[in-house]
Amino acid sequence: MTRLSEKEATEFFYHAPLSELQKEAAKVRADISPQGQATYIIMRIISVTNICVADCKYCAFYRRPGEKEGYVLSLSEIFEKTDALLSKGGSLVAMEGGFNPVLKIDHYENLFSAIRKRYGDKIEIYGPTSVEVLFIARNSKISLEETLKRLKNAGLCWIPGGGAEILTKEWRHKLSPKKYSVEQYFEVMTAAHHLGFGTTSTMVIGFGEPYEARVEHLQHLREHQDKTNGFASFLLWTYQSQNTALGGTVTSNEDYLRTVAISRLYLDNIKRVRASFLTQGIGGVEALLHGADDFDIALEDQVTQKAGVIIEDNVEMILTAVKNAGMTPVKRKPWQRREYGISNR
Repeated sequence: MTRLSEKEATEFFYHAPLSELQKEAAKVRADISPQGQATYIIMRIISVTNICVADCKYCAFYRRPGEKEGYVLSLSEIFEKTDALLSKGGSLVAMEGGFNPVLKIDHYENLFSAIRKRYGDKIEIYGPTSVEVLFIARNSKISLEETLKRLKNAGLCWIPGGGAEILTKEWRHKLSPKKYSVEQYFEVMTAAHHLGFGTTSTMVIGFGEPYEARVEHLQHLREHQDKTNGFASFLLWTYQSQNTALGGTVTSNEDYLRTVAISRLYLDNIKRVRASFLTQGIGGVEALLHGADDFDIALEDQVTQKAGVIIEDNVEMILTAVKNAGMTPVKRKPWQRREYGISNR
């Protein structure tokens, strides 16, 4: 299959019938995941703090320093959430924290070391995101490389792709001018890949961005993957607008499915495309028919919940919906770094 160009991808966004995109994306998916299987994992996104100085217009979750609703979770609170995850068959915690100016590198070292000591390999730790890593480095007045090395020594294995939103200069300025540049985002990812971290890639749509901006975002991801082969997966989700300064409405599921299908066709060097049941609800099943081959069952994500998402944590109901769509759900373990040429810890 000839690699899709930026021009062709843009034409697909504007003119290709969704049914044709579905058909082509399903062909690619079949090569990745034969026999109609859809792998999944049960996980929890734990927001270790809601205090943040990034001031992103699309975020309903954060609180400025000094506001009475601000918090930093204690270890016992994090253990309680992690124990509840394990009791439901979960195996992955994503740890997010925004840009909290009080929390420096030692806080995260102590946190990850404590989790690793308590749970060993029963739990995989994702996070902080790449932009959070850069903030921790600057806030702690140490280099990016030292920050990553210390986090890795403390037990962190994966840097997720959150914080990307739309990776163009124009849209980063519009949405999150304090959240670092496109170049800095990939600076962290490059350093993480070189140090043996697993990483994932993401995109958030529905801010009002043109299709050209989405294609530019995908182009950045594909070019970076050509260089490092460090992205284990790509996850697309939709902006949730309630209680945010940006406002607006949530984009349609059809727009989401169109973007999933084109992402599958364009990102020919990223093996896994994940469906977002978190933002799409049971409608996320349709993404599995439009090129996605994997999904998360998230038991918590305060960031999207504050913006209007209602978490669907009924595992059996979700799996039944997947089966009813003609897919066979297969529970997986967290991806191993060696699958992507990345050394184990």
